Amino acid sequence: MAKRIVIIGAAGRDFHNFNTVYRNDPNYKVVAFTAAQIPDIAGRRYPADLAGSLYPEGIPIVDQSELAELIKNENIDECIFSYSDIPYQKLMNLGALVNAAGASFTLLSPKASMIKSTKPVIAVCAVRTGCGKSQTSRKIIEILHEKGLKVVAVRHPMPYGNLSEQKVQRFAKIEDLKKHSCTIEEMEEYEPHIVRGNVIYAGVDYEAILRTAENDPDGCDVILWDGGNNDFPFYTPDLMVTVADPLRPGHEVSYYPGEVTLRMADAVVINKIDSANYKDIITVRENIRKVNPKATVIDAASTLTVDDISDIRGKRVLVVEDGPTLTHGEMKIGAGVVAAQRFGAAELVDPRPYAVGKLKNTIQIYPEIGTLLPAMGYGDEQIRDLAATIDACDCDSVIIATPIDLTRVIDIKKPTVKVEYQLQEIGKPDLGMIIGDFLNKIK
Repeated sequence: MAKRIVIIGAAGRDFHNFNTVYRNDPNYKVVAFTAAQIPDIAGRRYPADLAGSLYPEGIPIVDQSELAELIKNENIDECIFSYSDIPYQKLMNLGALVNAAGASFTLLSPKASMIKSTKPVIAVCAVRTGCGKSQTSRKIIEILHEKGLKVVAVRHPMPYGNLSEQKVQRFAKIEDLKKHSCTIEEMEEYEPHIVRGNVIYAGVDYEAILRTAENDPDGCDVILWDGGNNDFPFYTPDLMVTVADPLRPGHEVSYYPGEVTLRMADAVVINKIDSANYKDIITVRENIRKVNPKATVIDAASTLTVDDISDIRGKRVLVVEDGPTLTHGEMKIGAGVVAAQRFGAAELVDPRPYAVGKLKNTIQIYPEIGTLLPAMGYGDEQIRDLAATIDACDCDSVIIATPIDLTRVIDIKKPTVKVEYQLQEIGKPDLGMIIGDFLNKIK
């Protein structure tokens, strides 16, 4: 009898675990995926053309709230936990729920699902959402480009649309974002690569993506895995860099699978040293030493670039930050808040009284966000709600601290200020040394 499986997910790691471990194995029957963290994922199906010959009708995706009932009604033997950025307490609460309902609770190892590339792979991961992983990825790509190497980035999945159409996606120009009907969350990860002239891939079937990326028409010398949340890589890394955050000290050893990425790292970047206090930096440094003493530690700051401080100084400002970083990333201070404080904003305007629709629901689910507006945009309805909330907000100007040009996506009638972070390494060792040593080893 095939073992009956539920994969507990959030539209990303769950599909990859299925594709690499369960899809073609008749010893297992994946009865369902569950969905958490991301809105509007439940109620769909993982399509038959992606699920393979053992699943001619595809696989249903149900809300995680139905998990205990699903285990009992479907005689589930084992539940595979397959999403990221979750504190250990919540992780084991979920494990207790699964066990009490009658199923085993399993965490697959990185080795079980990682795919080997024919090209050298540099993986960039983080211990939490919002550590500065994307800045680090961009810095590494700049270093590789300076050495004359062609880099193809592959991004952790965000398959929120038509899964069949998203099997393999290639982004080389801004128009490709519209071609693939990207959400704001997807644009935030892809656009910074595109505007720097870099090709980036994403999608659903990550072995098919890898083989396509290795043979990219523009050439490929190195694959850069641009990880998401605090997940470990889908591809076997030849060099792994993990980013830690001293604004959230202790999280590097108390969130899953962030601690896994920390223990796997060849190099650890302690970012945001410029805005963290000394005691918290030492806490992170000591935790790195305890769990991964062989890792090279790089100190770094997130430096601000602001296009026009005149719309900040003395103004009542609305700060719009990256959505996932504020929600399950639990960040309270991002680039927008730092810019408002540094350049003399008169007030951070509270967006909560003006929030509408699904954005209002998000703020109610994550009340700890406070006086910041998450740039939620998983679909057209959320994008409209975001635009309506900004339009209704009683403020002088809007600080946009998202990785994309938000004014390209929605019409903002108020004055706007674009704020960005860049990674600035402090002293030695630095990423240039790490990359140089790596390239010497693979010659």
